[in-house]
Amino acid sequence: MSVTNCRFYERKFPEIGDIVMVNVQQIEDMGAYVKLLEYDNLEGMVLLSELTRRRIRSVQKLIRVGKNEVLAVLRVDKEKGYIDLSKSSVSPEDAAECEERYSKGKAVHSILRHCAEKFNVPLETLYKTIGWPLSRKYGSAYDAFKLSITNPKVFESITPPSNDLLEELKTYVSRRLTPQATKIRADIEVSCFHIEGIEAIKKALKAGELLSTEHIKIKAKLIAAPLYVLSTQSLDKDKGIQLLEQAIQAIGREIEKFDGECRVKMSPKAVTANDDAELKALMENEERKAQEVSGDEDSEAE
Repeated sequence: MSVTNCRFYERKFPEIGDIVMVNVQQIEDMGAYVKLLEYDNLEGMVLLSELTRRRIRSVQKLIRVGKNEVLAVLRVDKEKGYIDLSKSSVSPEDAAECEERYSKGKAVHSILRHCAEKFNVPLETLYKTIGWPLSRKYGSAYDAFKLSITNPKVFESITPPSNDLLEELKTYVSRRLTPQATKIRADIEVSCFHIEGIEAIKKALKAGELLSTEHIKIKAKLIAAPLYVLSTQSLDKDKGIQLLEQAIQAIGREIEKFDGECRVKMSPKAVTANDDAELKALMENEERKAQEVSGDEDSEAE
């Protein structure tokens, strides 16, 4: 028994009508040979006539070696191990559902394989004692793993090979599946030439920050007048972007009371670590310039 190989599901073979994820291995005159990725790379075949209902000039436009495809199961010969598949009968909804299921299954497979390798336990043993029992109870092991992050009692229904392995599993699940907050940022220019201009800008930025919620905090920082950055972090990217957009509107309304202006230089968007590094470098550069100017003024005064 291989330590690191195993199918995703308790059934050794898919059933007729199942939608499965495959990887294309070889293309011949009759059709394409594939491996069923969720079933420990069982071999299957899709006839050219099952690729599409339309006439085609080139098979390569429909299916390519090395590419993953979503196919429907037409026939299963469990004795000979033959599996016939079809692409033409797969709907866009079927494909989307299969891709989501495969992504979850692949995450579970990776987690269990990590534990199998670390404790030198056959991967199938972990599926039998952990993965498949959780799937039966919660619909999928992935959903059970996600739930376990906030409800450790999920694991009370299983009997793992050892307590040490269970503790490693809990730790690895938490590290892999705990959602990460997305960093969101917007750049704005806020200017006001009113006699109370500085205070007006402070009030306007505060109006934006006051839209912070319990889970989404908004911060406003000066880059170099009149340029400011609004930033937040959110587990829900769309909600974070929406909240920053509302903050910009609040800043605009407040500064307009003093005949000021708020202009968007960069609309709210999710940012990367590189974006953060560039922003930090820009702010440090502006701070250095300000210090140099301040130093020049002191010299002139002397």
